[in-house]
Order: sequence, then C-alpha cells, then structure tokens
Amino acid sequence: MAAQLEVRNTLSDLKETASGGFALAFHVRFTTPSFLFQTYPKDWLDYYSQNSLVLSDPIVAWGFENDGAVNWTDLRDSDSAGVLNKAAEFGLKFGATCATGANESRSIGSFARADRDFTDAERAMFLEKLEMLHRATTDMKTLSPETAAALRTMSVQFTHT
Repeated sequence: MAAQLEVRNTLSDLKETASGGFALAFHVRFTTPSFLFQTYPKDWLDYYSQNSLVLSDPIVAWGFENDGAVNWTDLRDSDSAGVLNKAAEFGLKFGATCATGANESRSIGSFARADRDFTDAERAMFLEKLEMLHRATTDMKTLSPETAAALRTMSVQFTHT
C-alpha cells in the first residue's frame, strides 16, 4: 500500500511541474513497457498513435541510447520527421526527456509545457523521480499481486482521465 501511495504521489508531483503532460514508460522490454503513464492531451495521444510517430520520435530514440536528461530543444537537429514541431502544434512546445536502466529494461519519461524550457533543477528532479519509480517497479515478481494490479489501474487512470 505504501508503494502505491508513493507512486501516486510522485505522479501527481510530476503532473504539477509538467503542466503540458507527461509520458512515462517503465521497463520497456523489446517495444512494450510494463507500465505506461500518460497525461498528454488526448488529441495528441491519438494523433501520435494514429501516425505511428514512435517509430520516428527523436525523444524515444534518445531515451533508448542515453542515460540522464535532455531538453527537447537539444533534439531538434535529430528530428527529421518533424515530431517535435507537430507536438508544438498540440501545445507541447517545450519538453524534457529522461532515461535510465539497463538495455533489457529501459525506463523513459518525457515531460512537456507550453511556456518555457525546463530548468536544470526541474530536469534533475524528473530524472530522480524516474529513477526512483524505475527501481520501485523493477521486479514484478517481488510486487504483491495487489500492488501490481494497483499500478496497472493507476496507469489506466492517468492515461485515460
């Protein structure tokens, strides 16, 4: 129960700082995350999915190739498909991405806002919270069935509110 509350509180904190929304994919193995939390606007999520942008998203590519944190403005040169420009059309003008974990179990988080780049302190906070959530959800076998079910329910709730 304490783990569930910690995850819920952390996600709420992230939502406050990332006023444009966020996407957190935990323990991505092959192409599927164990948990996915998304609070981006539904119209962006629909457009992104319908147009298979994950295949050309420089944010995703950066997250699989790097550890740490980066502002989206630093990824513009590697965005030949214009994913970041399209995101800006949906109000996601500024963002940051964080990544952690071993190659066989990556966790990637992206955070957006409309008014300015995230500060160094905000990026550091995002990375710290991503790393904490990554560790907390590392081994599904050590989570009680109730906790795993609650995390999946939270994933749906955060994504479809």
